[in-house]
Amino acid sequence: MKNLFKSLVLSIALMLPFAVSAQDAAKTTGTVVNDNEGAPVEWAISAEELEDGNFAVTLEATIAEGFHGYPMTDFSAPYFEFDNAEVVGDVVETLKPEEHGIDEYTGEPSLIYYNKAIYVHTIKASAGQKVTGYISATICTNETNQCTSNPSTFSIKMPGEAVVAAAQSNSTSSAAPLDWGSIITAILWGFAALLTPCVFPMVPMTVSFFVKGSQSPAQGRFRAFMYGFFIIALYVLPIAILVLLSNAFGTNVAGDIFNAIGTHWIPNLIFFVIFMIFAASFLGAFEITLPSSLVNKSDEGADKGGLVGIFFMALTLVLVSFSCTGPIVGSVIISSTSGGVWMPIITMAAFAIAFALPFTVLAWFPSLLKNLPKSGGWLNSVKVVLGFIEVALGLKFLMTADQTMHWGLLDREVYLAIWIVTFSLLGLYLLGKLRFAHDDEVKHVSVFRLTLAIAVFSFVVYMIPGMFGAPLNAISGYIPPMSTQDYQINGRVDNANTGRKYADFLHLPHQLEGHFDFEEAVEDAMKQNKPIFVDVTGHACNNCREMETMVWSHSSVLPMLQNDFVICALYVDDNTKVEDGKRLGSINSKFAQDRWGVNAQPGYILLSPDGETVLAGPRGYDTDIQGFVDFLNTAKNAM
Repeated sequence: MKNLFKSLVLSIALMLPFAVSAQDAAKTTGTVVNDNEGAPVEWAISAEELEDGNFAVTLEATIAEGFHGYPMTDFSAPYFEFDNAEVVGDVVETLKPEEHGIDEYTGEPSLIYYNKAIYVHTIKASAGQKVTGYISATICTNETNQCTSNPSTFSIKMPGEAVVAAAQSNSTSSAAPLDWGSIITAILWGFAALLTPCVFPMVPMTVSFFVKGSQSPAQGRFRAFMYGFFIIALYVLPIAILVLLSNAFGTNVAGDIFNAIGTHWIPNLIFFVIFMIFAASFLGAFEITLPSSLVNKSDEGADKGGLVGIFFMALTLVLVSFSCTGPIVGSVIISSTSGGVWMPIITMAAFAIAFALPFTVLAWFPSLLKNLPKSGGWLNSVKVVLGFIEVALGLKFLMTADQTMHWGLLDREVYLAIWIVTFSLLGLYLLGKLRFAHDDEVKHVSVFRLTLAIAVFSFVVYMIPGMFGAPLNAISGYIPPMSTQDYQINGRVDNANTGRKYADFLHLPHQLEGHFDFEEAVEDAMKQNKPIFVDVTGHACNNCREMETMVWSHSSVLPMLQNDFVICALYVDDNTKVEDGKRLGSINSKFAQDRWGVNAQPGYILLSPDGETVLAGPRGYDTDIQGFVDFLNTAKNAM
């Protein structure tokens, strides 16, 4: 019953945004162009979806004063033609015409329209289809009955595409495909957290408590399982509740919060400072602990029996281990914010499962406890290694703030120089050439430490060519973009889009030409008659940089982007104020969500040259090169 209720709540929460989208997309309007300048009739067109899947297209004529038109029963009735849709049934007129004398041919009262006439057609079409057509209307003067033909052309998009786009976006950005890179990283961090001095000594002690304090092995395994479950719940539930509540009320509060955490300069600067403080603590400068009163209260609750006591034991572990897991948890959340609303929940669950799994496994197989290494100086070495890694990862937050605010503090060379020095010092530490006050002397280097040192120094050597402009594809998502590089071995490369809107502070990779304003891109695409490649991106988006270096640069993709599309990059996290004091990122983020339902980066949409029809997408993070080529070919074939 609980699972059924949970599924029902989740389903309702997921469907609410689509219900809102469907309501907004129930009716659309189009354009009508009169061929005769100053014609005595103006047309308005709208379309609405019917229950049977067809569409009702309403053409409303506003007739100038002193003129009149005719109903469909008259031989001077207007003529309507649909180019790419089939009309079903007869035209329906919703206004009643007025009598005007006797028709000299039929002897019946003559029926005409003054001021306004409305003609409704039922057509067969597809949701989101752009329907075009032709009108020829005979309009006559009231006094002399002199008539003229007034041809017009119309264009209108059928309602329903907004729902399709939202559903596609949800499938590509919020649920599938999953960002497996973030998930695997979270799992590795979960296991790494177990090796910290805050956690590792508690593993055998806690497992022994469950085994020895239980009346039977089965009871011990059950209690250990619940202990692991409560650990997972304590990490995941706060984020899950935020997401479910925000979606249940039809809003995207959770997405906005996660997006702000991942992109706004203030939280990123705060996280940078926090990471540096934790790094200093890991390296032995000082010890970070939570208030003892908070830990003591939780420990008192653990003395209670049953599931309540087990819950408080799990809470005590989470609180005690905070000084080691705090920055790790922050890193896991931040790294997943560009993957949609649900990715922070999924990655946190991956971290928590990896973190809690050993407690359950060792309780099921207590004989494995004797194989665990004893606590000692090696634990402190683990903490120091994590400290160096914290320094490197903390720079990512400063880089994000720097990119979104255009401070110019961390150019690509400066960032790489800090990483090269940091990891070089880490390699020396692993070899025992660098020691801290609380470290034991390394009398000999173990094979394991030597292997790690080789890996670290190899990574340092790999980064050095990046100082001269090498792409460094493997870490492209974690370093500043190539546009910030001051020097390349073949000289400085200028911005290919100079003179275009926002090109003074925004760039495209690989010297691609494009735009950073949607209206400007549409105007260019109409001139060239090329489809538009919309790139919903961000400065803080790791996956965006990986797509650009691993997929866009491929020989089968880059020529297509250069020659067959007009590129429009919409940065959703740029803090530059452009219109009425609004941030460019906020404007682009709202535009992408309202127009195509895209709430994660990267998001790729292929549009017709007028920007109205979605030819393909949205498509999210996916490094399958052939799949991306097929995606681009879909738009080329549609054109």
